Amino acid sequence: MRNVLAIAGKELNSYFTSPMAYVITAVFLAMSGLFFAQDLNISQIARLQGFLGASSFLLLLLSPILTMRLLAEEQKLGTLELLLTAPVRDHEVVLGKYLAALGILLGMLALTLYYPLLLILFAQPDYGPMLSGYFGLLLLGAAFLSVGLFASSLSSNQIVAAVLGIGILILLWVMGTAGNLAPNLPLVKTVLEYLAISSHFSDMLRGVIDTKDVVYYLSVIAVALFFSTRSLETRRWR
Repeated sequence: MRNVLAIAGKELNSYFTSPMAYVITAVFLAMSGLFFAQDLNISQIARLQGFLGASSFLLLLLSPILTMRLLAEEQKLGTLELLLTAPVRDHEVVLGKYLAALGILLGMLALTLYYPLLLILFAQPDYGPMLSGYFGLLLLGAAFLSVGLFASSLSSNQIVAAVLGIGILILLWVMGTAGNLAPNLPLVKTVLEYLAISSHFSDMLRGVIDTKDVVYYLSVIAVALFFSTRSLETRRWR
């Protein structure tokens, strides 16, 4: 655990000594604020559904950009080989870098807490959908980061890693729609709808936290981190 925290601390320091974290956070706050104000103006209802729903797709685009350098840059600079020969295990490298990105995500979401605070101060919102929506957005973002980290492990080019990560996430996002194209194959439709990463977030927006949705996101995270670790292990033998 000490190695994981050390790697996470190093990566967090790298984030804050470069403009990347600041730019991504600024873009996220600017766009999410626009979504929040626009939804309130149109619906005239004290709710966060518009902000949370739009922010989920915004995180899909930003998460691979946030994680694209974590392993790709190490490969490009040749420092990954040095890291892998150090007394640290592959899964510790992956977990440490993932925790650093997750820390940035938590900071970004924390900075949006003034949206529900405004609603609480000036209206009477329903607390259930707000809490479950934030919880769902955190799980969704965490899953996006894990997939982005996996994409970063596949290439030494950061741009390629970002595009690959976005492509994988968009594929997972539209799987539910793909299921509608097979109405005569109910089993295929059910499987595709379950695999769709967006479908598990919709219930949380309505204030419903289902165990199967939580298990799904945790499973995506675990699988993506597992594949990232296997990808690193293959580099030991190249």
